[in-house]
Amino acid sequence: MRVKVLSRNPDDYVRETKLDLQRVPRNYDPALHPFEVPREYTRALNATKLERVFAKPFLSSLDGHRDGVNCMAKHPKSLSTVLSGACDGEVKIWNLTKRQCIRTIQAHEGFVRGMCARFCGTSFFTVGDDKTVKQWKMESPEYGEEEEPIHTILGKTVYTGIDHHWKEPVFATCGHQVDIWDEQRTSPMCSMTWGFDSISSVKFNPIETYLLGSCASDRNIVLYDMRKSTPLKKVILNMRTNTLCWNPMEAFVFTAANEDYNLYTFDMRFLESPVTVHMDHVSAVLDVDYSPTGKEFVSASFDKSVRIFPVDKGHSREVYHTKRMQHVITVKWTSDSKYILCGSDEMNIRLWKANASEKLGVLTPREKAAMNYNQKLKEKFQYHPQIRRIAQHRHLPKSIFCQIKEQRIMREARRRKELNRRKHSKPGSVPFVSERKKHIVAVVK
Repeated sequence: MRVKVLSRNPDDYVRETKLDLQRVPRNYDPALHPFEVPREYTRALNATKLERVFAKPFLSSLDGHRDGVNCMAKHPKSLSTVLSGACDGEVKIWNLTKRQCIRTIQAHEGFVRGMCARFCGTSFFTVGDDKTVKQWKMESPEYGEEEEPIHTILGKTVYTGIDHHWKEPVFATCGHQVDIWDEQRTSPMCSMTWGFDSISSVKFNPIETYLLGSCASDRNIVLYDMRKSTPLKKVILNMRTNTLCWNPMEAFVFTAANEDYNLYTFDMRFLESPVTVHMDHVSAVLDVDYSPTGKEFVSASFDKSVRIFPVDKGHSREVYHTKRMQHVITVKWTSDSKYILCGSDEMNIRLWKANASEKLGVLTPREKAAMNYNQKLKEKFQYHPQIRRIAQHRHLPKSIFCQIKEQRIMREARRRKELNRRKHSKPGSVPFVSERKKHIVAVVK
């Protein structure tokens, strides 16, 4: 005779301690849960609303400079160290954990035009209006020692930018031409030029480390190969490019910050048209920096705002601004991908969260699970009108709001004018030009 006995494992329903939650058995059969989707929609709506409620991105302001912050550099080995250079020639090293300045150097007479850290993090380089390139130790001098540079190179012209090779003791400067320097020599290894205008920015590729990109004031973006000692190719845009930044995950992709209020993401193999045109700023874009993941980048603009763009989207997902913040000149995304630093005209460096509603500090497992669940719900229902409206809404300063409105009217007027011209012209005489190709004048190889 066979007897069936109920067998239950106490681990499935008995709590370990009195403080634990009661374990409730659940049947996941969809037939038993007819209102699951409406319930999930309500949860997604609440999660989206709470995300906007908790969106407090501003963390702190680092003040101490006596003039506008003109450039910044990240420490390659330390997350908590950042360097900044001001318009009065002063360089400060900051500790982000303590949020205070740990060292101040009077590096140059006039502006500090550019700065970069050596790949090993032992020293850093600065260039200024006094036609010098200086190398400084990262550590503070010993008691009784004077604050002096390790090396000083006196040039013939003003240098406007500097960047260090990612793996070798080589750095590049720009001014009237792009110079490649060895750290041990006082004259450049090679000089590269294409055109006759001044070059405002030069950047090494972090993956293909022999490639450089530079932006000139005659509207060119020029690409160089250090091994050939000659320029590779250049693209000419409608307006001047202020700076560019290479994607740290995709070797051929870079983003250029332009004077025409847009940013252009290019693939260096196909410069005939940009991959994406990023449009949201209402004044010249002055700086751009990628997140370490290569999925997003942050831009600083003359319109007193900082915007975060996904690489593949034409519009920003986030905009940061404060009442006191003036023209933002420089911006950096920290190496842990969590924070953004921006330096502006009114002598402050501001620290922001990269994800505005992110909770800082250690999360409990239940908090992590709830956060991941809410994130998936928001992704599932992101295209529903109500959720999309709440997720995309941002409060903007009145000046930016009015300029966006004005530009929308101007863009619509241009479109209408082109439509009328096409309507009253011979078929084919007014060609259709895509938004991507409108801004490119020529590609020269």
